Amino acid sequence: MYLSTEKKQEIFAKYGKSATDTGTSEGQIALFTHRINHLTEHLKRNKKDFNTERSLVRLVGKRRSLLDYLSKNHIDRYRVIIQELGIRK
Repeated sequence: MYLSTEKKQEIFAKYGKSATDTGTSEGQIALFTHRINHLTEHLKRNKKDFNTERSLVRLVGKRRSLLDYLSKNHIDRYRVIIQELGIRK
């Protein structure tokens, strides 16, 4: 599988508060970004995989919701996570 437990812990340790704190918005956004990048590469190879395309659209929506929450409530954290992940609006 492309996303192992070790990779998840590494993402949460880098962007969240700790490796076991999976509830922070930054950690979830980083995890969604990793999954979005993986699915985007998959769809470049498999153009007719519409189930994966639907999953990708849902993930982008979830990430957008979390980014909107951060931008409204914690603008400094929003700017940091955007900078680190290279996400642009």
